[in-house]
Amino acid sequence: MKSMRLIGSLSYIMLVMAISVVAQPSSSPAPVLDSAGRPLQRGVEYYINPAITDSGGRFTLINRNGSCPFCVGQENVSGLEGLPVIFTPFVEGERVIRENKDFKVAFSAATICVQSNAWKLGEKDLESNRRLIVTGEDQSSRRTANYFRIEKASVGGDIYQISWCPTDVCPTCRFDCGTAGNLVENGKRLLALDGNVIPVTFERKA
Repeated sequence: MKSMRLIGSLSYIMLVMAISVVAQPSSSPAPVLDSAGRPLQRGVEYYINPAITDSGGRFTLINRNGSCPFCVGQENVSGLEGLPVIFTPFVEGERVIRENKDFKVAFSAATICVQSNAWKLGEKDLESNRRLIVTGEDQSSRRTANYFRIEKASVGGDIYQISWCPTDVCPTCRFDCGTAGNLVENGKRLLALDGNVIPVTFERKA
């Protein structure tokens, strides 16, 4: 009888443990999906497109004031113009870009500027009071200005928004986080935080 009770107790414990394992959510955030429903991959070229019509075209490099560094921005109209980007996750060995996880992003293009085409959080623009997204390498010790993340947009579907809040790079830091939107200046569409938000989709380059 004792052995039967022991077997029964062990069976119950194993059942509870099995239920607990099944009930636990996945530890990895969901992958960001491109316009064809495929996860974004490290090292693959993608175009970033606005998800709303009449809100500019593909993301590209913008020569804001005739000198380097160039800014991140958009073509003024939708179409085939624009430059592809490449994503590099912060997590070593990660092959997929995941929601709310830090990554570096850089335009896959040649320019007249000597510095990197990696996106970087720039200084606050005094006139608009918004922080521009520029290009170049962050020279600080933590290099947090070069890391961005992608969040699911509230409109649903495979539509996202790009933000800056590099808590994977520095979990103990306190950041003034923000989400990217456009800033129209002298007929040019610049990417900037602290204002409107641009919902976007990702199109894999053919």
